[in-house]
Amino acid sequence: MSWYNALRLRGRPGGGRWLAPSAERVLVDVLAVLMGVAGELTLLYDDESPIRPGTVLLTVIAGTALFGRRRYPAALLAAMVAVTGLLFALGESPGGVLVCVALFTVAERCRARVSVLALIGATVVLVALSVTSVPPPVAVWAVGAALRGRRRHHDDLRARATAARAEREQQAAIAAHEERAAIARELHDIVAHSVTVMLVGARGARDVLPTAPDVAADVLRRVESSGEQSIAELRRLLALLRSGVPAATSSAAPHRPLPGLAELAELAATFRAVGLSVSLEIDGEPPVVDEGVGVSVYRIVEEALTNVLRHAGTDHALVRLRARQGHLDLEVSDRGVGPSGQHPPAGHGLVGMRERVRLLGGTFAAGPGPDGGFRVAARVPISVYP
Repeated sequence: MSWYNALRLRGRPGGGRWLAPSAERVLVDVLAVLMGVAGELTLLYDDESPIRPGTVLLTVIAGTALFGRRRYPAALLAAMVAVTGLLFALGESPGGVLVCVALFTVAERCRARVSVLALIGATVVLVALSVTSVPPPVAVWAVGAALRGRRRHHDDLRARATAARAEREQQAAIAAHEERAAIARELHDIVAHSVTVMLVGARGARDVLPTAPDVAADVLRRVESSGEQSIAELRRLLALLRSGVPAATSSAAPHRPLPGLAELAELAATFRAVGLSVSLEIDGEPPVVDEGVGVSVYRIVEEALTNVLRHAGTDHALVRLRARQGHLDLEVSDRGVGPSGQHPPAGHGLVGMRERVRLLGGTFAAGPGPDGGFRVAARVPISVYP
């Protein structure tokens, strides 16, 4: 393993570290204490002065206090300055190493304003007592301040990485939720419409089979066609969900164009075949719109007419489609029994219609019609106008 990879592994949390973080802190504190005591004693007795046990004991006790430098850096610096002053008063020649270690800790752990004030105060005392000159404490303080800046930079990078990871997870969750909602809308529209049409058609064919077998046979052919169309739609949807298998190239899912505004007349005919008279009013030719708008409008009409067939208790529905400059107005209404209670039903169908319109940036309304029955209205923006 190269030295670069070793250092890179050591920087990873929990991977390739020589020591645990707590052990590293203890080791650094022990080195700081040893450096402070040994350095101070070395400078005290560098001129072959007689060793005084009281001075050595005071220096060792003061150095041992450096174990608390992380928790009380400013107070410890004041204590080290006081010990240095006491040694000077006892006639010793302190070297200021204990003060420098404490000053380094203040610069490395305290805010900039506090560390600058500590630097000024400690430097003034050391220079006034002729312990040292200005450069040593300033250099020690600068190293501590640089380490503090480096730590803050790393903390900021970690915080940004954590925030970015949380944002990616949130975006992934939102995308998954939207994808599930889109799948639920498609499945509901395909299955609910087809099953309703087939059920109503089968019942109607059964009722007229003894008296009008030709009519029953025609209805059953439409039921069969609706079932085949639903199977094709479901296969297409499943092919889109299958990873790495495009729907257009999958042999298990025959490709057919997505329905749009041009297929509204065929949709109305499907409902007429099972007994629901649908009046389709379109201002002129159906406008040419984006595929997403066309599919959404088709699905809204399909779901609204399915609800009429299932719940309205009427045999007539009206579909109005008007293209205006920049938007498309859609209305599906009936004069049936209308919703029970004061509020419209809140089933999956209405939720799906509302979501489709919202995704297109339009407005949606559903509720009792002005003349009774139920009314679904939507306005969606269009970028292509005939």
